[in-house]
Amino acid sequence: MPKVSEEHLEQRRQQILDAARLCFGRKGFHQTSMQDVFKESGLSAGAVYRYFKSKEEIIRAIGAENHGIMAGLLKEILSEDTLPSLDEVIGRLVQRIETLLVDDGALCVAPAIWVEAMYNPAVGPVVRELFDDTRQWWVKLAERMRDAGRLPADADPWSVGATLFCLMPGFILQRLTMRDIDADTLREGIRALTGG
Repeated sequence: MPKVSEEHLEQRRQQILDAARLCFGRKGFHQTSMQDVFKESGLSAGAVYRYFKSKEEIIRAIGAENHGIMAGLLKEILSEDTLPSLDEVIGRLVQRIETLLVDDGALCVAPAIWVEAMYNPAVGPVVRELFDDTRQWWVKLAERMRDAGRLPADADPWSVGATLFCLMPGFILQRLTMRDIDADTLREGIRALTGG
């Protein structure tokens, strides 16, 4: 029997995650059955269960994937020699988020994952860990801002980072429910708040 390549395995895994996102987006987490995921993915139960033993495992994988996108972009911004202005940082993040919210994109199910984390002991610890890691990147941004003189010398980076982290879930919720906010709106608001 020929050996299956890592690339093939990853494509199958992604196929399942994409199908689950569509199902969760249409019916919500609790109304979606594994049968729905099988049907949407076009794969057999055995093929899906090879990768994910439950809906909780799928939702944890989706959460980790979404986290990787945001944390990766923050890490990239922090690695730049010259730290961009706060409105530029927010603008770049939100522009990326916007692309992940169109056409049943990767972040469309994020609020459902957050709600599930509040009640489901199989999901909660994973989401809290991912949130904590993301918040730490915001804290690092606040430290760089303070060190660059963009914040008062006595500013608490943890408080600033936690506050900045709140912007992204708030943006996602407004974008999905009200649909009247975009990256330019957030950039303009940040510039007004910071006097930039």
